[in-house]
Parts: sequence; structure tokens; C-alpha cells
Amino acid sequence: MRDVALTLLALGATVGIYRAAAWAQRRLGWTALQPVATTTAVIVAALFALSLPTTVYVKRVELLSVLLGPSVVALGAGVERELPRLRGRAARVLSAVVAGAFVGVVSAVGVARLLGASPAIVATLAPKSTTTPIAMAIAERTGGLPPLAAAIVVLVGVVGAVVGPSLLRVAGVRDPFAWGLALGASSHGVGTARAVEEGETQAAASALGLALTGVVTSLVVPVVLGWL
Repeated sequence: MRDVALTLLALGATVGIYRAAAWAQRRLGWTALQPVATTTAVIVAALFALSLPTTVYVKRVELLSVLLGPSVVALGAGVERELPRLRGRAARVLSAVVAGAFVGVVSAVGVARLLGASPAIVATLAPKSTTTPIAMAIAERTGGLPPLAAAIVVLVGVVGAVVGPSLLRVAGVRDPFAWGLALGASSHGVGTARAVEEGETQAAASALGLALTGVVTSLVVPVVLGWL
């Protein structure tokens, strides 16, 4: 009974903090108040204050990790609604995602190699631009560190969700589909959560970018690691 109570407390606190952060972001209009980053900071601070190891918390919220995979699949519903618009853009979308995924992997691996990182760290950084479940699987298969890969993916997603919209505006990207695709391809799940706030088209395009980038990255990473 105690274990169940602690699990419910951890899950409730995590979801509650996230919802509160999302509400505060909408209310105040502060882009930097990103719900994922805010939730992570509060949870880490709480664990530190209570002198609790992160392994205890991770075990209690394991259900959230289990639901992460199905939640990514569920994003396909939005993509299906956008299929009529997608048919005329298939070639451009695919070429953009392939180019983006390739550059993302090459830049991460190249910089890590130049800085003298170990093979394990290089393999961990390689899938940084794809979603957490895929990044962890890729890291495990290529000799990386799955837990660290997950942390890096979340960090990349948070930075992309906070900075990405401003960069897209500066770059003059106005098309909702292109906007969402760029955010999903570079910032995966966190970026898609940000795209959902903009509209259905942005959300569907972001989900598509997330999914395609995951597939392309899983094919590109082994090639780039062998090449570089």
C-alpha cells in the first residue's frame, strides 16, 4: 500500500507541476517558462532538498515512460487529417527531413569527435534530434548510454521549443506546415507540444517531422558513426 501511495504521489506531483507550468506560461506569455524545463527543474530541486536519489523517482514514474511510446504513435491522428495537403509536398518534406536529420547527426558526431569525446559519448550524442524512445534505442545499439541520451534529447527539445519559434520568425518562415515541420524535426516531442499551441496544421506537421526524423536518424546514425 505504501508503494502504491508513493507512486501515485510521484505521478500526481509530476503531472500537477507540468499542468501548473503550462497554465503559467499561457497566462504570463513567457516563452522561456517551458513546461518540460520547469517541471524538470522543480522535480530536481525537490529531490535534492529531500536527499532522494533520482532512481527512486524514476521508478515511481515509470508509467509515464511506458506511455511515451503510445503517445508518439497517437500523434499520427493529426497527420492523417493533413494528408490531402501533404500529397503535393511529399518530395519536399522528405528531402527537408533527410537533410535536417543528416546535418543534425553529422554536426553532433563531428563536434564530439573534434573535442576528443569517447566513442560511448559520441554514440550517445548522435541521435540527439530524435524523440526519446528512439534515441535511447539507437544509443543502446550503437554503444551509447541510453539514460544520458534521454537527458540530452530532453535538453535539445526544451532549447528548440524555447528558441525555435523566434528563429523561425527571424528566418521569415510563415507557412504553418513548414513551421511545424521544422520544429518537430529539430525538437521532437517537446517541440511538437509547442506546435500544438499554434494550431492543428502546425501540430500535425510537427508530428510528421518528429516521426520521419526518427526513422531517418535510425538509418543515418550507424552510417555516420562508421564514416566519422
